[in-house]
Amino acid sequence: MTVATRPLYIKVHEADNVAIIVNDGGLPAGAELADGLVLREHVPQGHKVALRDLAEGDAVVRYNVTVGYAARALPRGSWVNEQVTTMPAARPLDDLPMATRPAPELPPLEGYTFMGYRNPDGSAGTRNILAITTTVQCVQGVVEHAVARIKAELLPRYPNVDDVVGLEHTYGCGVAIDAPGAAVPIRTLRNISRNPNFGGTAMMVSLGCEKLQPGRLMPAGTIPIAAGAGMGDEVDTVCLQDDENVGFGSMIEAIMRTAEKHLAILDRRRREPCPVSDLVVGVQCGGSDAFSGLTANPAVGFAADLIVRAGGTVMFSENTEVRDGIDQLTARAATPAVAEALVREMDWYDRYLQNGMADRSANTSPGNKKGGLSNIVEKAMGSIVKSGSAPISGVLAPGEKLTQKGLVFCATPASDFICGTLQLAAGMNLHVFTTGRGTPYGLAQVPVIKVATRSDLARRWHDLMDVDAGRIATGEATIEEIGWQLFHLMLEVASGKRQTCAEKLKLHNALALFNPGPVT
Repeated sequence: MTVATRPLYIKVHEADNVAIIVNDGGLPAGAELADGLVLREHVPQGHKVALRDLAEGDAVVRYNVTVGYAARALPRGSWVNEQVTTMPAARPLDDLPMATRPAPELPPLEGYTFMGYRNPDGSAGTRNILAITTTVQCVQGVVEHAVARIKAELLPRYPNVDDVVGLEHTYGCGVAIDAPGAAVPIRTLRNISRNPNFGGTAMMVSLGCEKLQPGRLMPAGTIPIAAGAGMGDEVDTVCLQDDENVGFGSMIEAIMRTAEKHLAILDRRRREPCPVSDLVVGVQCGGSDAFSGLTANPAVGFAADLIVRAGGTVMFSENTEVRDGIDQLTARAATPAVAEALVREMDWYDRYLQNGMADRSANTSPGNKKGGLSNIVEKAMGSIVKSGSAPISGVLAPGEKLTQKGLVFCATPASDFICGTLQLAAGMNLHVFTTGRGTPYGLAQVPVIKVATRSDLARRWHDLMDVDAGRIATGEATIEEIGWQLFHLMLEVASGKRQTCAEKLKLHNALALFNPGPVT
């Protein structure tokens, strides 16, 4: 019997009273594990099996954390899932350990570089992209048409430019533009326009009558224009309602003329050696399953530690997917101020959900449950490990831009699209995304490395997944081995030596601005 076919389970911590079935397709009733445990019923892959008899009300323990309570008696060998368990209450946000157990500083990791594009503000890009900012959703169709023309007619003349993207969104008008919540989408879009992959050159398309006027979105001096560009400190803006734009064709020609000026600037740029300290890696998970916290996320956490050790920046996010481990995070904060900022963001999001008559339990999707995650507590324990073991050095509110290095919590909703958009705004120049159920997620603005939690997914979606972390579950590879593989892949992708699967297929999701303010 091979490693892949013999009955296998994974128990994370000695104190756990449940384990996760590893085998593809799960195991049938009567299957006997190596320690003599016999399954009382079919247990699907990734789902929990009781390692001892659980009485009604007993804690269900995974990761040495209570992830639920038995809703009825569950004899040893029973399938433990969301239908036979209840969820623990949320951890209160008072009386938390505040920077009481900060992780020790990691030893430096030297000798690693990548080939990046140096920007006027000192940051570095992993790609050389012309971004066209938009002030309002009304112009999206025009910009989409113009981008297609620019790619077909202009881009071939500028071989050192990787791509042209429209920063399109569903904001800008029909909103309470002066409401407190409006600050979030406005600063998000502004900071996305400043992303390192856009080279310090920006152009914008406006309609003219929108609430989010160009001067409000991109005040003078917002983007440090490349030296010698001859553009001053204003962002080039094409306003479709200006008198000189007579008809659709005139609008397209105006956008293309402006784009060509920026393409010429970007085309002069060349890759140069950059230290790993110039990498800003966003880590995220979507379509998660019970293997996320066993294979892909721990491997990403190991690679995250390597990036931090080399002086780089790693952002982890997803408020509801860390909320149940808030005590772990506040204890691990580098300073009490960082711990207080973590509490501030969790409290803000708790109240945001309450205003919508929801709570953290709304996070867990049908696919998560099918993949073995009974509730948000269990999901959160597996999500947090993407952050590795470095001290948490800073916290960003939604839409804010990074000003420091190290491990940073970027407060975002857990939505894949919104989280990715907010990490772009923070300054991410490389994205790592783990998935167990599978998703074709991608971003046009940065390379996205996809890590499969299960080998079955990596085989079936062979042209969508970049790394197979499922080999960890079967013992064919270690967390450290996959972590190092991912680290080296990040440097190759950042250097332009390799394209990710999503890049090759030109798969990308639309930007999704987080707007907590009212729509009028």
